[in-house]
Amino acid sequence: MTHTVHPYSHRLGILRDWKSRWFSPKGKFSEFLAVDVLVRAFLEKRLKGQFVSDIEIERNQKAIRIIVSTSRPGMIIGRQGDGSQKLLAELKKVLERKKLLPQKVELKLDIREIKSPESNAAIVGEMVVEGLEKRLPFRRVVKSMLEKVMANRDVQGVRIYLAGRLGGATMSRTEDRKLGRIPLQTFRADVDYAQVKAIMPYGTIGVKVWIYRGDIFDKDKK
Repeated sequence: MTHTVHPYSHRLGILRDWKSRWFSPKGKFSEFLAVDVLVRAFLEKRLKGQFVSDIEIERNQKAIRIIVSTSRPGMIIGRQGDGSQKLLAELKKVLERKKLLPQKVELKLDIREIKSPESNAAIVGEMVVEGLEKRLPFRRVVKSMLEKVMANRDVQGVRIYLAGRLGGATMSRTEDRKLGRIPLQTFRADVDYAQVKAIMPYGTIGVKVWIYRGDIFDKDKK
């Protein structure tokens, strides 16, 4: 029997690296994991609508480094550069309230810009959600997004899948559109995947996005 595997975990250690990078001393794993979960939940809520694709966490004995990848870094950093400092202070306060940040450990926040947002599945998913929440016709949103993504030179295939009460219909249904090819079973295929949801007045609509950006061979990785 075949099983549906998450395209990210399917390529871990081959093309993808872990999004949380740390080793825990004995008895500290649950505490470190709680910090990860809290940081991700806080940032996802706080940075909603700011086109964040990834939140990575690196940790050593002296510091916790949080790397936020976004296509709009200016919105997070702010005009005077005080936006990221405020965000870091808020995050520190949340962790200290839960007693998850030891005194000697420093908290760092890095903002990384994504140069090509149309080839990033999470950002494309956010763009689709933005269109749906503005009450635009879902078929038009999906069609225009497929064309915008395929116009990118890096992209060789894209698939967008919607599920829920589309167009405000009484019964929920699914809509699936695809351009190009998506080889999910090929390990060297660089397939980016994201799952987001649009919160509508009559319920939520789930959005799944697959983007195929060509094959990566060992010589390319080097």
